[in-house]
Amino acid sequence: MITISEATAEDIKTIQKITYITWPITYGNILSKEQLEYMLDLIYSDEALSSQMEKKEQLFYLILDEESIIGFIGIEHHYKNQAVTKIHKIYLLPETQGKGIGKKAIEEIQKLALENHSTSLLLNVNRFNSALSFYKKIGFEIIDEVNIDIGNGNLMEDYVMEKKL
Repeated sequence: MITISEATAEDIKTIQKITYITWPITYGNILSKEQLEYMLDLIYSDEALSSQMEKKEQLFYLILDEESIIGFIGIEHHYKNQAVTKIHKIYLLPETQGKGIGKKAIEEIQKLALENHSTSLLLNVNRFNSALSFYKKIGFEIIDEVNIDIGNGNLMEDYVMEKKL
């Protein structure tokens, strides 16, 4: 059975461990090694994660199976003061992918979103990320294409996807 439970500052090392396992596999063929390292430091440093948690910029949840923590989620309700829940982060350990766990995690996010009066889910996905087909399969639609300058000469080339609730 898959469950999610709210993460705390004590879970930062676990979140980082999952990130450092999943990101090279997910983005290794998409981003340069330098951009990958820059983004990991920018988004997943102790300071960055602590700040996001303390300021409640994102709510973090751990994804658990019966035995262990297998992934994590970072979401924001009322994104840009709208009835939208934004999925900022969702990562599963590679050995757990393709087993329906991502779909179950999204279903849990949907429940949280509805409890917070959201009418849709929103996420960004790299235009070359293989997860794009997964998101389409579970009901997300591309609503925009964006290029986001994240500094240091790095660019995120994303689709913005939405799923109505």
